[in-house]
Amino acid sequence: MAKATLILFLLLSHISVGTLVLAHEQKTWCVAKPSSDLKTLEENIIYACSQVDCRILQNGCTCYSPNNLMNHASIAMNLYYQANGRNQWNCHFGNSALIVMTDPSYGSCIYE
Repeated sequence: MAKATLILFLLLSHISVGTLVLAHEQKTWCVAKPSSDLKTLEENIIYACSQVDCRILQNGCTCYSPNNLMNHASIAMNLYYQANGRNQWNCHFGNSALIVMTDPSYGSCIYE
């Protein structure tokens, strides 16, 4: 009986914590780690943009500038992360990404 009560308590605790997090709706974003090498960033852009619409990275669009791999990878990786439910595993990218709680938007480039 004690074992069943403990299991029930653990299940309810997990559900309560999940509800608490959802109640606060903390927004998070996925960005490239500054230590990531250029090849990895390029691979991340190719993968993410094969899964989500990355048109905002095209020349003349709001998130094109600055035109560098770190910026473009962060935007593409975040688009993928947001589209797939903001789960930790959707911001792994071979350990080349970070989940941040500070909005990385800049100028007219708004991160979802």
